[in-house]
Amino acid sequence: MSVQIKLIAGSILLAGMIGLAGCSSNNEAGNSESQATAPTETAVTATSEPEVSPSSTPAETAPAATSSPTETDKDSTNSNSQNSDKQLKELLELAKKGKVPGVKYAAHTGLIDEVEADWGKPDQQESAGKGIYATYTDKHVVFGFNKGSLIFDVRSSDSALQKLTLKQIEATFGKPDATKVNGDDKIYTYQANDQYQLKFIIPSSTGTVDHISVFSEQDSFNNMAG
Repeated sequence: MSVQIKLIAGSILLAGMIGLAGCSSNNEAGNSESQATAPTETAVTATSEPEVSPSSTPAETAPAATSSPTETDKDSTNSNSQNSDKQLKELLELAKKGKVPGVKYAAHTGLIDEVEADWGKPDQQESAGKGIYATYTDKHVVFGFNKGSLIFDVRSSDSALQKLTLKQIEATFGKPDATKVNGDDKIYTYQANDQYQLKFIIPSSTGTVDHISVFSEQDSFNNMAG
């Protein structure tokens, strides 16, 4: 009887162990299946903004080298100064002979009759100051002469003279020997030599020469008046 009980107990124990083993196997299989079917998390790769290599960076364009305005202005000023200085010195040399540029008739030696024989009658003739003045418009020349027909004043309003300024004149000749105001005009006088004066007539409204005058003062007095 006891032996039979032991056999039954052993059978129950064995069955229990088999059952436990089966449950354990089922749990492991279930866990494996859960792990196999669980979604795998995909690691998100952090992306950074693409770096721009120095070679792909737009190169800064260096500004083209240009001459300094100051240097350019200086060169232009020097050039103008040299030109005006040369022009003024030539005027003075002609004035010492009683002449203005481009005109062969001189103050103190020329006669208005000679001019009229060569150039014809003047466009205008009128008495002014100490003499009579004959205007040749196309030639930009005016002659002042006395009653003896002797020329004492030769004036020129050539356009080449009308670019000159008092500053340029004084840079070459220094301060004038005399200054006179006649209405809007200022007259700057330089003594060319004992015989002749070189005058620059500059209107205040323009600041540049309107005309020049080569003047023989002693001949302006009419020694044939009567």
